[in-house]
Amino acid sequence: MIISPGFVGIDISKHFLDVFDTGRGHGERLANSAEAAHTLAQRCAATGAFVLFEATGSYDGLLRQALVQAKVAYARVNPERARDFAKAAGFLAKTDAIDARMLAAMARSLRPTPAAEAAHPERERLTALVRRRDQLVAARAQERTRRSECRELEIQHDLDRHTAFLDDAIAACDKRIAALLHHAPDLQRMAKLLRSVPGIGPVAAATLLALMPELGARSPKTIAALAGLAPFNHDSGRKRGQRQIRGGRKRVRDALYMAALAAARSRSAFATFYKALRQAGKPPKLALIALARKILTVLNAMLRDQKPFQTAKP
Repeated sequence: MIISPGFVGIDISKHFLDVFDTGRGHGERLANSAEAAHTLAQRCAATGAFVLFEATGSYDGLLRQALVQAKVAYARVNPERARDFAKAAGFLAKTDAIDARMLAAMARSLRPTPAAEAAHPERERLTALVRRRDQLVAARAQERTRRSECRELEIQHDLDRHTAFLDDAIAACDKRIAALLHHAPDLQRMAKLLRSVPGIGPVAAATLLALMPELGARSPKTIAALAGLAPFNHDSGRKRGQRQIRGGRKRVRDALYMAALAAARSRSAFATFYKALRQAGKPPKLALIALARKILTVLNAMLRDQKPFQTAKP
């Protein structure tokens, strides 16, 4: 496959960056370090290359920081979407070097929308705290399940002690998140706007700020797709299937679903919207998904216009 110059695909792992630069026509392996990421970013800036890599959690942090500082256009792609492209384009083998070449081809073929995020150390720290809180909550849920199934008194006491420890750790994490928002004026302002919406509490607001930085900067359809709340058709020939949601950021979708549960019980237009769907014969879960999508659309408009819930218009 011949690829035009100007695109760089990077496969990221904990220790390495496997890079395929179409301008050079060959791949290379660099250390996943601040120094190597800086050198690579400067090289991309000099050639005006567009960079594409898969979202890999914390492993792409150094690279993203270097690209932002060098003002290099880049995009992060969902790994599942990248794998689908690889199969369609004939990249059947899978190695780090092949993945880097595949990502360069994907950048050339699909021209993904560049990431809009700027350097924001407070948001990076908020993301780390939100993810740590999620880990603690998941660990507590596992311990509670074990406690419900345990019959040994000694182990029950041990599980109770660990659950109490996790309760304290979650509370401490909540305090750190609150303190961070208090000392970051931009994030505090956005959190206040988000929490003006029925159903959006402190956890949901922090989650959206941390894991959905595009909120307020994308179209309603795009933001719904990013959260995995955009319905897709399942039609073929004479077959007409139900529209279904899929993909997207599960943790964001979970937060919005819980917000929809709370909003459906509130005295607000959201509750009226939910009741109308139920009266029209929609199943409860389908109605809640529709409400979660509506809440997200309103939140997106609020941050776009910098207006609280009462005056926001999607």
